[in-house]
Amino acid sequence: MLSHYYLSKIRLRLGAFVIATSLLTTSCAGSLFKVKPAIDLPPMAGNVKTATAGGVTVRVAPLLADEETQELFEANLPLSGVLPVRLEFIFESGVPVETNRVHFHLRDGDGHELKMLSPKAAISRILKANDVYAYNPKSRKQFEKEFSAYAIDLKSPLSPAERRHQGFLFFETPHKLPIESPRGLVLMIEGLPEQIEIRLS
Repeated sequence: MLSHYYLSKIRLRLGAFVIATSLLTTSCAGSLFKVKPAIDLPPMAGNVKTATAGGVTVRVAPLLADEETQELFEANLPLSGVLPVRLEFIFESGVPVETNRVHFHLRDGDGHELKMLSPKAAISRILKANDVYAYNPKSRKQFEKEFSAYAIDLKSPLSPAERRHQGFLFFETPHKLPIESPRGLVLMIEGLPEQIEIRLS
């Protein structure tokens, strides 16, 4: 006959299993976070930084405040150690530019380079930082779809037929720490007709 102690442990484990299963099977198939539609993103405004290189203009929007990322993604990205950088490529003239060959480097005032993340990697970082482990897989896929819609298109070339690409790049802070008032950030872009360097903060 099992002791009261072991019976209690079995009940506890069964209860945890039931809760986890219910989260996976009965939660709605909507997104894990309520993401604002990317199509509703307003035009760039404020202190937009601009640089031109060989027929391509690059515009970078001011960094989003914590509250602004919360409004867009229902998640505080800087608190999760993810820094979103919104930029726009504008084709002005010349030959088409293969944006899949463009490389981005973001360094802070201490010389540390922030790692660029794919949208899926950024999502994994956000979920881990928010202790989200039990969820409906369909809800995660929906979140990935809505979140990835914000990423800039780096597959299609810039050309007279497709003159603008705009969206976000996502970077991870050194040691995956929360971001607090980043200073001295410099974005370097390689792979355009000329190298570009833009100071963000």
